[in-house]
Amino acid sequence: MNIPDNKPHQSLFDRLKHRFIGEPRNINEPSLFHKISLIPILAWIGLGADGLSSSSYGPEEAFKALGPHTYLAIFITFVITHVLLIGYGLYSHVGELGPVAQRYSGGISMDLSTIGFVGIMAIFLRAFSMGGGTYTGIEAVSTAMHIMREPKVQTGKRTMLYLAVSLAITASGLLFCYALFDIKPATGRTLNAILADLTFSGWYLGGALAFITILSEGALLIVGAQSGFAGGPSIMANMAKDSWLPRRFSALSERLTMQNGVLLMGAASLAVLLYTRGSVTALVVMYSINVFLDFTLSQFGMSKFFFQNRSKDKAWASHISIHIIGFILCLTILLVTVFEKFGEGGWVTLVITSALIGLCYLIRSHYLKVRKGVRQLEEILSSIPSGQKPNEEPLNPNERTAILLVSGYSGFGLHSWLSIFREFPKLYRNFIFVSVAEIDSGAFKGASEIDALKASIAEQLEKYVKLARSYGYAADYRMDVATDVVEAATNLCQKIVQEFPKSSVFTGKLVFREENAFQKILHNETAFAIQRRLQWEGITTVILPVRVNI
Repeated sequence: MNIPDNKPHQSLFDRLKHRFIGEPRNINEPSLFHKISLIPILAWIGLGADGLSSSSYGPEEAFKALGPHTYLAIFITFVITHVLLIGYGLYSHVGELGPVAQRYSGGISMDLSTIGFVGIMAIFLRAFSMGGGTYTGIEAVSTAMHIMREPKVQTGKRTMLYLAVSLAITASGLLFCYALFDIKPATGRTLNAILADLTFSGWYLGGALAFITILSEGALLIVGAQSGFAGGPSIMANMAKDSWLPRRFSALSERLTMQNGVLLMGAASLAVLLYTRGSVTALVVMYSINVFLDFTLSQFGMSKFFFQNRSKDKAWASHISIHIIGFILCLTILLVTVFEKFGEGGWVTLVITSALIGLCYLIRSHYLKVRKGVRQLEEILSSIPSGQKPNEEPLNPNERTAILLVSGYSGFGLHSWLSIFREFPKLYRNFIFVSVAEIDSGAFKGASEIDALKASIAEQLEKYVKLARSYGYAADYRMDVATDVVEAATNLCQKIVQEFPKSSVFTGKLVFREENAFQKILHNETAFAIQRRLQWEGITTVILPVRVNI
C-alpha cells in the first residue's frame, strides 16, 4: 500500500513557522534517527550542562551550611573526588595549604572535644544534604536515553562518566577555593562571584574576566534549564502512554518534538518563576526536593526490581546493594532538605507535587473506566460471524462508497461499521477503511518501530476488508503514517473522494452519559476536527456515536 507524500498549500503562519523553526521532518527518511540521535560528547555538552551548572549553586549551599565548621568541606571533597587542584585559584594559594590544613585540623580536634563525633557527623550530614543541589541535573541523562545514539546503554554510560568526572572536578575545586580564599557569604553576591573577583583582581582586565566568568555561569544555567525540555516532555509522554496524563501529551509535532509537554512545562516554569519572584534560593529548594523525590523513587524501584528478579540474576546482591545505598542517601537528602527548607518553598513544593500526583491518579482512574467499557463492547462484538462467500470484485467508482476512519481492528471500529448498516441500510456497496498510524513518543524509537507500526495497522485493516468482503461488499483500505492525524486523515479522504465521487466519510466518537470539560481534555476532538475540515471541502462527514457506560 503506497503511503501518500503530499504537501498542501501553506498559510502565511505555516510559512513563517517553517522559516524560523524548520520544515516538517519526513518520517520515512531512512537516516532520520541517525541525524537526531546524540553521540556521547554531544550528549555531555547538551545534557551535561544541566548537571555541570549545578556547581553554580550546590557547593555554595553546602559551604554555607557548614557555618564555622568549614573544614568539613575538605572531607567532602576528598570523599567525593580526591581532587586537590583546580585552576589558578589553587595554584596561586598553594602556599596556604599548610596553614589551612593546620587550622582545620585544630578545628576538628576542638569540635571532637566539645560536640563529639556524632555532632560532627550531624553537621556534615546537614551540609551534605543542603549541597544536594550539586547532584541535580544528572537525571537529564536517564530521561534522555531515547535520543542517544545506538548502542544506547553504552552511550548513556559514557555520557554519565563524562558528566560525573567534570561535575566532580568542578564542584570539589570550588570547595577547595572557598576554603583557601577563606570566603565568607556576602549579601547580594554569590560565593562564586566573590571567588572570581579575588582570583582575577590582580590581572590585567581582571574585572572584565570576573564578569565573563559569572556571565558564563548564568549562560550555562540557562542551557542546563533547556535540557529539561529534552527529558521532561518525554517523561510526560511515557506517562501519557500509561494513562497517567492526557493522551495528547504523547503526540509529536511536525518537527518530531513533544510540543504539548514543552508548552506545559514552559507555562509551569513561568508560573513558578512569577510566584517566587525570581528567588534563586526558593527555586533551588523546589527543584532539589522534586529531583531527590525522583531519585528516591527510582532507587527504590530498582531495588524492588532486582529483589523480585533475584532468581534470574546471579549478581542481584551486588546490584541491589548499590541501589539500597543510593536510596538511603537520596532519602536522607530529601528529608533533611524538606525539614530545613520547609518555610522557604518546601511546603509549596509538597503541596504542588501532592496535587499533581492526585490529579494523575484521577486521570488514570478515568482511562481505566473507559478501557473497561470499551472492552465490554469488544466482548459483545467479537462474536460477529463472517459471511459465507467473499466478494472478490474490485471497487466500483460509480457505486456509493462509505469511507470509515478506524484506529485499529477493535470493538470501537466494528461498532462504527455496524452503525452504518443500521442507519443507512442497503445504501453503500463499497467500503474503504482508512487509518492513520500516529507516530507518537511510543512509536518514535527507531525505524524498526515505525515499520512494525505500519505492518500492524495494515494487518488490522486487512481484517476489516476480509470481514466486509465476506458479507458480499467490495472493500479496500488506505493508510498513512503521520504525527498529525487530522491533517493526514483529511488528505487521505480527499484523495479517496476524487477517486470515488459518491463517497461519504464516517468516523466514530466515544460519548458518555454526562459530558464535562474534564472528559474533553482527556479525549481529543479528532472526529470533530476532521468533520470540520472535510465539510469545508464539501465532503459529507458523519460522526457515529459509540456509547460507553461509565
